[in-house]
Parts: sequence; C-alpha cells; structure tokens
Amino acid sequence: MSQPPIDFIGDKLMLAFEGRQPPGRILDWIATRGVAGFTLFREHNYDDPAQFRALTDALQAAARAAGHPPLLIAVDQEGGQLTALGAGLTQFAGNMALGAAGDPALARRVGRAMGRELAAVGANVNYGPVLDLATNPNNPSLGIRAFSDDPALAGALGAALVDGLQASGVAATLKHFPGKGEAAVDSHFGLPVIAHDRARLERVEFAPFRAGVAAGAKLLMTGHFALPALTGTTAYPATVARAVMTDFARGDMGFQGVIITDALDMGAITQGAGQIIDVIAAVRAGVDLMLIMLDADTQERLYAGLALARSRELIDDSHLHASVGRIRALREWAAAQPQPGLDVVNCAEHRALEAELARRALTLVRDEAGLLPLRLPADARVAAVMPQPANLTPADTSAFVVPALADALRAYHPRVDEFVTAHRPDDAEIAALRERVSGYDLLVLGTINAFAQPQQAALAHELLATGVPAVTVSLRLPHDAAVYPARTHLATYSLHRPSLDALAGALFGDFAPTGRLPVKM
Repeated sequence: MSQPPIDFIGDKLMLAFEGRQPPGRILDWIATRGVAGFTLFREHNYDDPAQFRALTDALQAAARAAGHPPLLIAVDQEGGQLTALGAGLTQFAGNMALGAAGDPALARRVGRAMGRELAAVGANVNYGPVLDLATNPNNPSLGIRAFSDDPALAGALGAALVDGLQASGVAATLKHFPGKGEAAVDSHFGLPVIAHDRARLERVEFAPFRAGVAAGAKLLMTGHFALPALTGTTAYPATVARAVMTDFARGDMGFQGVIITDALDMGAITQGAGQIIDVIAAVRAGVDLMLIMLDADTQERLYAGLALARSRELIDDSHLHASVGRIRALREWAAAQPQPGLDVVNCAEHRALEAELARRALTLVRDEAGLLPLRLPADARVAAVMPQPANLTPADTSAFVVPALADALRAYHPRVDEFVTAHRPDDAEIAALRERVSGYDLLVLGTINAFAQPQQAALAHELLATGVPAVTVSLRLPHDAAVYPARTHLATYSLHRPSLDALAGALFGDFAPTGRLPVKM
C-alpha cells in the first residue's frame, strides 16, 4: 500500500474517546485523517489487561489499514495517587514512596517493571515521571505524585525511572515542565503563577528536568502555569510561550525530543471559542503534540482551526515539518520495541517488587510512646480507622482504592474491627466514633492529608483524647503528624494494599522501617 500524504495537522494531535472498543467515529478519523495517537484512561477505556490489549491492537490495526505509521498509545500510569490502568496491573506505590526509599536502583527496577506491563497491554507512552518538587504541601494537584522536595534526589530518581521505562520500550514523559511544585492553584481550574526568580528556579525547579533530559527522556509535557521569570508576564501559561518551549526547552535545556501539552481542557487554558487561540499559540511556541480530551466537537473544532491557521500562514510549514518529523521518529521508535506477552502483567516478580517498594518506603516518624513492635494479648481488641479514599484533584484515582487497613492488620491479629469514616466526617460521626473506640485496647488511625482536611484533624484529636494507646499513620502526604498529637506515627505514602501490608508487618515486628521522610516537616 502506498503511504498517504502526511496530515501535518492531524499528526500533531493526541485524541481521547469513550469506549472499551474503538468507536466508529475514531475509526473513521484514522481512515481519513492523520492522528498521532490516543490518550487512554481507566474510567473511559479500561476493564482489564486483556480487554485493553485488544483495544490497543484494534487501534494499531486501523492505522496499518490506513497506511499510517504506528500510533502513540499514552497513559497516566504514575503509580500511587494516579494510575490510569487499574485492577490487573501491578499497583506500585508511586513517586513519594520511591523518594522515601531513596534508591535510584529501586526506581529503575520499578520503571522497568511498569514499562513491561504497559508494553504488554499496548501502551507505548507513559505520562511520567512527575518531576515537580514537593516544596509546597498545599499544592492542590501534586501531593505524593512528587518524589521529594530535594532537587537532587528527585532528579536522580526521575532519571532512573526514565531509564527503566524506556529500557522496556515505553517512552517516558517529564512533567510538568519546567516545574510547578510551588503552585497554589490547581491548573485544572485556574492559572497558577510560579513567581520565583531565575536563580531560584535554576537551583530548585529546573534541576530535576535537566537530569531527566540528560537521561534521554523521549517526551516533555508542558505545565499550564505562568512563569514570569522566563516570559516577563503572568498573563499566560508557559505552554504558549516561545521563550519557554523553544528558547529554554530546546535552546538552554537542549531537549531534542517531543514536547506535548498537558490536557487542553484545563482551566489554565482558554476554553470555548477562544481555545483555538491558545492552541495556535502553543504550536507557534514550539510545542509538538496537542493533548485533546474526549469531546468530539472540541476535537473537530481544533483540527479545523489549526488547518485554517496553517492556510492563513499563522503556522509556519518549516515548524510543522520539523515537528511532525520528531513525532514520526518517536512513533517509529515505539513500533520497533518488542511487546511482551500478557503473562508479565502482575507477575510474581512484579508483585514481589511492589511489596519491596512498600516496605522500603515505610517511614517511622516517631515512637515516643514506645509501642513498637506491638505485643498484644490474644484477646486484645484493635480499632482500625481510616477515611473513605477520595479523589482530591482530577489527577487522582484514589477513589478506586478499597479501604484495607483492617484486613492488613488481621494478618497478624484476628480481633480487628474496621471503621471507615467519611472523607470529611461531620461532628455527629466524630462523636459517635469516639464513643465506640473508647472501649478498645489499641487504635490504629490512618489519615489522608489531615493537615489540609480540618474534619480529619478534628477526628484524630477526638479519638486520641480517649486515651486508648494509638498508632497514627499518614496514608498520603506525611505532614499529618504535625496537626494532631501523634506519639507513635508512621508514613506509608500510599493507600494501596501492599503499603498497608507493609505497615502491618512493621507494627508487629516483621521488620524495622528504613524509609526516610523525603520532604521537610
């Protein structure tokens, strides 16, 4: 079959769709127009590994039938807080757990295992690692997605994760360039401003990205935040700024790979009829790929708008030729990688690594009460309390996690009762639970960002005031220990079952925690 002419607009688009199989509209698009690939999501496209492999195979078959090069199939499989593909894949604890373990070799092994599983189900791009720094615990969209607040540690772990992913044939994406750890606004809803001067940015925010670029990451994802130190203005995001995307990323940083936007439906980007202006500006700034979400009308409008902009010479063909050349080179690289069988997905080796990460990340913050290891009488009654997991930002899949603190503890002590509270318990729930817990011999209390959730902090104060011996646990960011009187406190950096199993093992003396706080407290 002869190759169809290059669609210089379609080849710059990453689309999304709803469906466990390719909808007819998407198959028609592939057959008649160009498209770089697709971003797929847990809630829209995923049931299990076999179904997802069939979906990605069908998309690639459609591209072959149309004479197109292989598609990019991208997912947000960060681990921990954000896992685009759920049940059936190994659920690694994520970046901050790797930060607590502090071992680049471990990060490389996790990246390699994660990459093998993604490749097996047909994904060839991972939107990770996150290289934003955890310098602001109140950043509403970051949390445990960050490795650390230490630029050197984050850079070393990010570079190792890049190496592991790409050794398994999955292209890594550094995000959110050039670093939004200090953001006080979630870019899903508004435009954050990173107001630091150039010297501070070079010393802190930019350093992990330099390490990731040096490691050979294939993609760089833009951050939708204002960066006046590089642009001279707070009026628009770095995504649309040539001073950031071309002068800094390609000139100063020396990045030669593919630059992709963050999702273009976010509040930091102009929406509605004006959205095309920001998209044209991003192309003119030097961005290669446009990450467009599910709405079919938006996809059509942006495709038509970019085609019109090209016809009016608002977009230079020399940029398009160079940009599509980079994108096609990435597609050919991805196509040349071997694809493992589905038997590698959640295999025994990966489950052992998942457990190793959970154990090595677990951090004993303090044991002033001298409770550890626990030595409980056989008839001792334990109350295991934790909130119902919830998504605290759109970049979050925590709501899929089933509470399992009590189950993990029961592996060591049978008399454990489970209490799962509302994520924001009200006064009546707090009072009722205090009364019920007061008759127990031990309280194990897990909290999820209680430092930013006053209701959880109030619950912790009330339960600890009962005088029942207590172990408290930060199940997300470790800063919870500062907002209630935690005398024996640990941090897991994850809600997933392997992290809770590791917690239970440490409490009952299976091993001594060796993780270290990856952030200043």
